[in-house]
Amino acid sequence: MEEINYLYGAAVQGIQSFIFQTNELKDIVGASELVERICTETFAKFANNGESILRAAGNIKFIFNDRKDCEKAVLEFPKTVMEMAPGITISQAVVSYSDKEGDKSFQDAIDNLENKLRAQRNKPMNSITVGFIGMKRAPKTGLPGMLYVNDELIDEATIAKRELLEKVKENKVRKLCKKSFGLDYECLTDNMISYDIEDITDKNDWIAIIHADGNGLGQVVQKVGKNKEKFKEFSEKLDLSTKNAAHAAYNEVKSDFGDKKKIPIRPVVLGGDDMTVICRADFAVKYAKKFIEAFEEETKNNLGSIIKENNLFNGQDKLTCCAGIAFIKSSYPFYYGYNLAEKLCDRAKKNAKSEERMKVHGNLAPSCLMFHKVEDSFIENFEDIVKRELTPCPEYSFEFGPYYISEEQGKWTVDKLLHSISLFDSEKGKATKTNLRYWMTVMHEDVGAAKQRARRVISLIDEKRENELSKLFKEVTNLEDDKKVFPVYDMLSLYTVIHQKTK
Repeated sequence: MEEINYLYGAAVQGIQSFIFQTNELKDIVGASELVERICTETFAKFANNGESILRAAGNIKFIFNDRKDCEKAVLEFPKTVMEMAPGITISQAVVSYSDKEGDKSFQDAIDNLENKLRAQRNKPMNSITVGFIGMKRAPKTGLPGMLYVNDELIDEATIAKRELLEKVKENKVRKLCKKSFGLDYECLTDNMISYDIEDITDKNDWIAIIHADGNGLGQVVQKVGKNKEKFKEFSEKLDLSTKNAAHAAYNEVKSDFGDKKKIPIRPVVLGGDDMTVICRADFAVKYAKKFIEAFEEETKNNLGSIIKENNLFNGQDKLTCCAGIAFIKSSYPFYYGYNLAEKLCDRAKKNAKSEERMKVHGNLAPSCLMFHKVEDSFIENFEDIVKRELTPCPEYSFEFGPYYISEEQGKWTVDKLLHSISLFDSEKGKATKTNLRYWMTVMHEDVGAAKQRARRVISLIDEKRENELSKLFKEVTNLEDDKKVFPVYDMLSLYTVIHQKTK
């Protein structure tokens, strides 16, 4: 008798809105811990008589050997998740297949499952957080209020986040923090974890939301998905690579923490090829750069043989990564900050995936990052920011990013950016910084006047002999060669969030 298997797939939706419903860091901590458990501990209750293929970053693929077990998961798993994390919904689908045809049958099942999941995502389940119009709402989230805690009305989702937070506090361990920092259970004590935004900020109120996402994953999965064992191995090793990259990034910046007992990093999502953290602004670019470098190295070590076997990127044996960094004040709504970080990551990917770059890099987008410091009290979308803040006059732009990890034609590397702003630390550097700020202001008024201003500063520099600072000033204000895009805005913004002292 032919044995039938049931390939079950689930995609968790609304993760970011669930996590960033509030600016209370303690609630974000509880939310991210809840999300981390959905694919692991929560689904484990239904993962009987079968084989796990993928369980990370809100995505589940599991092969059930028994139809009844599969039906139980379909019926009960979404309800369990929505009760555990009110506000999150689940899209799910099932495809039956036979092992009789081997890899081909499994590949057809995977393709069919993905098509069904895409269709289901367009028909999301109703959230259980919907309430009557006349219900009193929790002021911090706008959701129906359920309980007063110290005279504060909170909603059902916040109750769940805080209950879990108290529960894991008793165990003196944070699973997501351990996964992100790489610290042993004994080393990661409760008083090291940041629960309030003041635990993250230091000499100023600037914080960073970093969102990173891998490149080339879809192409690999299309090939690897033909083989069940390879697909499972790839999924597990990709998750390991992302986790190890986060460890490397933590180790890169931990010397910048100073004498503060609290770790000024709050991991939000870490799994698959995704990483999102909230951290102190001054080391955010260094953290993101190291994460990207380590992601390339780890995927080369763990997945290199699989990638080369399928010859997807003209002999390359790694995956690359792009990141977006939103610099915001600690009082700014986290949800908008995350949205901006995600848009910046997408914009970096778009630049990296340009036709000429893909040709040079064997159809694999090179790694890069993009950032923006939020100056407005409200942001609609990044296109509006570009028009309002980064376009001083027609045909000229201050949108110079993204910044690449390795040398790239026509672009700066992250190292060049960091080195350039480090020159501002000297007395002459401070004068150069002031001149650049004035030049940028004049650019908004009159390009001709900006040219004259730059020539005047350069002539004074030449009289005192040219040095690294004068070369930098010439390079970034050069309007003589029909240059249209300038890094000055990014340089001054990044220098401010790193060095500004308001406390």
